[in-house]
Amino acid sequence: MSDSTTFPSTPQSESITTRNRVFYDQLWSGAKLIRPQSFHTWKMFSGMAREAGRRLEIGPGLRPRLPLEGTDFFDLSSEAVRQLRRAGGSARTGSASDPLPYEDATFGLVCALDIVEHVEDDHAVLSEIARVAAPGARLIISAPLHADRWIPFDDLVGHCRRYDPDVFFAMLESNGFTIEESAGYGMQPKSSRLLDFGMRFLAWRPREGMWWYNNIFMPIGLMFQSELKFAPGTEHTRNLDEVLLICRKTG
Repeated sequence: MSDSTTFPSTPQSESITTRNRVFYDQLWSGAKLIRPQSFHTWKMFSGMAREAGRRLEIGPGLRPRLPLEGTDFFDLSSEAVRQLRRAGGSARTGSASDPLPYEDATFGLVCALDIVEHVEDDHAVLSEIARVAAPGARLIISAPLHADRWIPFDDLVGHCRRYDPDVFFAMLESNGFTIEESAGYGMQPKSSRLLDFGMRFLAWRPREGMWWYNNIFMPIGLMFQSELKFAPGTEHTRNLDEVLLICRKTG
């Protein structure tokens, strides 16, 4: 992993939390909040939210997937928290690497999309999620799979790892979560040439690169979202680059 694949203002000597905070504060400072109704997850997730009572979304940035009203949001970026609050959400600033500032068994639904791969101690993060989830609560969680598929994009967005599917599923089960459904997920660029060009452009002109991501590539990505195709269990997920899981706290 060369230095050229890391966002230029975040030296490798800094902690992963600090690097992620700098990257996402810069990303979100030039972005507008995209409301959850814009995503292909809305119909399913909003229905789950209505059934859940109190709910928590960890690390939504400016792309929340649960309803703004009635959801607690917890994010590393102060810029994201500021905009979530301005839009009517209840949001706190903090790192998923630290204990969550909520009481035990508080939430009937927890959403943590693209979070566990960003932190050094992913076991502690899952333990905290299990702590604040009420008995019978649902967990919506996603993660990138297969270490041998690591690409510069993983460096750029602050990933610590990709997961072996069996290891990731076992981690969830060891924290009391039963996997009910799974689907392919993610908005990682499919074209390696486009991705390489984007990486070079970000290294050369980071501010302009962020503008293009927020104002051009993200809206295009929203237009071409693929339908989520859920299936019971996890057997169909072995060849996916990223997986989205619906779990139930049963342990």
